[in-house]
Amino acid sequence: MKKIRENTKDIMTIDVITAHPAMFESVLKTSIIKIAQQKKIVKINLHNLHDYADDKFKHIDDTPYGGGAGMIIKCEPVFKCTEKLTEERQYDDIIFMTADGEPLNQRIANEISMKKNIIILAGHYKGIDQRIRDSLVTREISIGDYVLSGGELPAMVLIDAVVRLVPGVLGNSESALEDSFQNGLLEAPYYTKPANFRGMKVPEVLLSGNHKEISQWREQQSLLKTLERRPDLINDKNE
Repeated sequence: MKKIRENTKDIMTIDVITAHPAMFESVLKTSIIKIAQQKKIVKINLHNLHDYADDKFKHIDDTPYGGGAGMIIKCEPVFKCTEKLTEERQYDDIIFMTADGEPLNQRIANEISMKKNIIILAGHYKGIDQRIRDSLVTREISIGDYVLSGGELPAMVLIDAVVRLVPGVLGNSESALEDSFQNGLLEAPYYTKPANFRGMKVPEVLLSGNHKEISQWREQQSLLKTLERRPDLINDKNE
């Protein structure tokens, strides 16, 4: 299992470059991400790409060379914004959210959670100029084999997956370590009160108080669920 970030002395800074910053507002102001910012463990800044456009109409996109449908985000605004940020601080990664990137998984979330400063570029429209990817981007990440209207939602998914891993964010520091995929398997079922709800009873072992038996039961249930739903994960562990 990949090591989780341990040092909380420095605030983790996440700078998001996007053409649609308003899409992030409700997400950044609720739940775990809000708590992380209130505790000053994580700082998240939104940068409107239109503010870095090079014409009075604030255009950030243009038609693709060679023809074809859709619009492409231009180099100028992305380079200007990135260069301004890199003058202010050093970044560990500049991440571009794209459907053809490496698939996001728990290992990647763990790795990124240990970074001090990252930039997330959320593309939009048909795509971005390849020169941005070649010159600025250090990592490209996908949240699945499907195409969305832009990289804003994937950026939010990445932020949530990463922020919750930073020590001090979750109330129980061990909670993130027990999530699905941390050990390569899916989580075992969980139950809470009442012990009997409409005839549906909590497994007796969970009421026994025997922590060794409970641990063994959870390991068994975790393995069974993984074999049923994601046998590919078992194969990956055995390779």
